[in-house]
Amino acid sequence: MLSLVVPPPLACGASPLGRPRPGRVTSCSSLRETQQSPELGRSLPAIREAKRVVLVRHGQSTWNEEGRIQGSSDYSVLTPKGESQAETSRQMLLADYFDVCFTSPLIRSRRTAEIIWASRNAEMIAEPDLREIDLYSFQGLLKHEGKQKFGDAYRQWQRDAANFNIDGHYPVRELWDRAENCWGKILAHEGKSVLVVAHNAVNQALVATAIGLGTRYFRILLQSNCGVSVIDFTPKPRGGPPLICINRLNQTPNSPVASGTSGGRKTSKRIILVCQGATQSNSDAFPNMGYESMNMLGVIQSQKTAELLLDLKIDCIICSPRVASVDTAISISEVQEAADCLGADCVPRYVKMKKMVDLEVEPTFQQAQKSPACSLVVQPGWLDGFDYQKLTDVWKQTQKAWHSLLDELSSEERNLVVVGHPTLHISLLAHCLNLTMEWMGSFHLDDGSVSVIDFPDGPAGRGVVRCINYSAHLGRWSIPVTRSMANDEEF
Repeated sequence: MLSLVVPPPLACGASPLGRPRPGRVTSCSSLRETQQSPELGRSLPAIREAKRVVLVRHGQSTWNEEGRIQGSSDYSVLTPKGESQAETSRQMLLADYFDVCFTSPLIRSRRTAEIIWASRNAEMIAEPDLREIDLYSFQGLLKHEGKQKFGDAYRQWQRDAANFNIDGHYPVRELWDRAENCWGKILAHEGKSVLVVAHNAVNQALVATAIGLGTRYFRILLQSNCGVSVIDFTPKPRGGPPLICINRLNQTPNSPVASGTSGGRKTSKRIILVCQGATQSNSDAFPNMGYESMNMLGVIQSQKTAELLLDLKIDCIICSPRVASVDTAISISEVQEAADCLGADCVPRYVKMKKMVDLEVEPTFQQAQKSPACSLVVQPGWLDGFDYQKLTDVWKQTQKAWHSLLDELSSEERNLVVVGHPTLHISLLAHCLNLTMEWMGSFHLDDGSVSVIDFPDGPAGRGVVRCINYSAHLGRWSIPVTRSMANDEEF
């Protein structure tokens, strides 16, 4: 039997989150008040113990299937496909322990949570602030009806959601305010492992507000049906807001490279960031780093990644000159070139391969280390182990590499694969999101993982992050969704 606790909603302006961040104004999100406060944000509260929060979006709903604008309405239910997606998420999280489940009170999320929670006896809390974005007069309309009835307002919702207003409200700004309220309640709970089951927009807002990104990042960090995102919160020794790291974003029941849309928009240009397979030095300190090839686990990881990308026609692979990156790229290329060869008369695909020196970040990171104990293993606070000025050199190098990759994508390439060390891809993700160097500590990537960036407006437009640190394709050798393998034995 599920025990469902429904706390009262916070009054407008009430918050358990402490002081506002410097230079940012705290206010409610009415049309009148937000004209002077375009971005809402407050510091997250200090925590005493490390906490991992797993976010899951509900499965496909009847209104998802019909193409209706749902918002915070509560008339749609899970489709059979949605129920199946929720069951897949249950299997994905089956071996993981959770202290508590926070869920949106809306039917489609409640049902998803019930399927995932199954026979667990831990507490389940319905949190009103986890409801989907309030879209007022838009709710219930088919998309073409929204265009016909609201015209300019609907176009603003599509093109400039952060400033979209309707019925006297700024929905996205209100959503960001609610998300930060939710973090106060989630982090205040004594549980160390927390499951949150909610919706597309509110999960986007939770991810963004966790690391301090404003409303202009709406529709940039995708949340697919039953997509799983994992965020780690680590207390600081001297108190204050915790260290926060996105361990993974939008790990979906389906392949992340399957054809589809990005936030409802078709895309024809894509960059796939592939982390090279494991080497022995990936877990060693820098002084022991050499130009070694992949170990046995790394070879398996590269082969699994090649299989994942099999149905995606890759136009070009660009890799770091390091041996492990080159060997990973060759594995992907060989599988691609043999993909259409089902008989004697087959015509192999041709995949361009290039090496890019600016993708080789390991030597520069080695120069930036403050002590021999410094390592490229990405843990909370890992950037503190590097000299700031030398780290700036790495940042400039990867910025140059990012622009070179966009130039490459601007040509005829539609699907560009980039292979390198996990720290390289963390930096490239930060450049994609137009962040500063300090944000590199907000992301984590594992060996053999895949991250996908779509460009609905072409390489000159904003990149939309489809997933970060996807590793389900690695099978039994994958990194578990919610448990770290840092202390496990070597393969």
